[in-house]
Amino acid sequence: MAAAQAARDATGPVSRFFVSQRMRLHYVDWGNPEAPPLLLVHGWRDHSRSWDWVAPHFTKDWHVIAPDLQGHGDSQWSGDGNYSFAAYIYDLAQLIHQLELAPVTILAHSLGGEICLRYTGLFPDNVRKIAAIEGLGMSPRILDERGGKPIADRMRGWVDHRRSLTARPARRYASVEEALHRMQEENKHLSDEQARHLTHYGVNQNEDGTYSWKFDPYLRSWAPYEMTRQDVYDIWARITCPTLLIYGKESDASNPTEDGRFQHFKTANLVWVPDAGHWVHHDQLDILLGHAKGFL
Repeated sequence: MAAAQAARDATGPVSRFFVSQRMRLHYVDWGNPEAPPLLLVHGWRDHSRSWDWVAPHFTKDWHVIAPDLQGHGDSQWSGDGNYSFAAYIYDLAQLIHQLELAPVTILAHSLGGEICLRYTGLFPDNVRKIAAIEGLGMSPRILDERGGKPIADRMRGWVDHRRSLTARPARRYASVEEALHRMQEENKHLSDEQARHLTHYGVNQNEDGTYSWKFDPYLRSWAPYEMTRQDVYDIWARITCPTLLIYGKESDASNPTEDGRFQHFKTANLVWVPDAGHWVHHDQLDILLGHAKGFL
């Protein structure tokens, strides 16, 4: 057993695929299939290998699996460039169903947290525990600003934005180093080692030798309509398993206890991590692991 654990830690995860909505979706499997399953679900424009510092701390006691959401990482892009929460939730449901993971434990970040919290409310018997890092989505204030516009304006804006994306080619970087600098601009908390690792797994090399990010540029286009805020609150209220909400004190995210969102959870606790922004698991790994291990 100890030798198998050492081998997993040394070689890292194995790439695997499953099919959902006619798309070939990727996930990495850290082994130990006899152990209880633990899903690690990344955020917007991120990828499964962003969990590489977290996963090894759980592989002794858990069967750790980290998927790439559609349009991200090594998963296929949506054929029509549309990415909805309904589609993301279906993919997650299919992964859990096809791999027979229920009841599963989940640790998720940002967009991944939004998806997983909604899945948990929809299928409460399928989730044992869930911890979400800044996973409640846009603040009520931002949603009010967006929702306050007439649907005709939102639809026209969406059409114009989509059209602009078709005219804008994917950003190409002359080298991995150039892409690395862009990664560091996005999150100044990242160490050089972290930024290099995330960039290595986050880019593909183009035929002309340049590099581009793996995520679909159409991810920048948000749907003009979605579940209503009350719909989401009703789904959160259906969650029955222990829930942990994790926030970075230096994040720009709205405080859930002040904006009213926290009150819609019946089984949740909230913790704040000092000296951390939106990517708590990168900014303060040891503190994050302490909270996550104690909770899970």
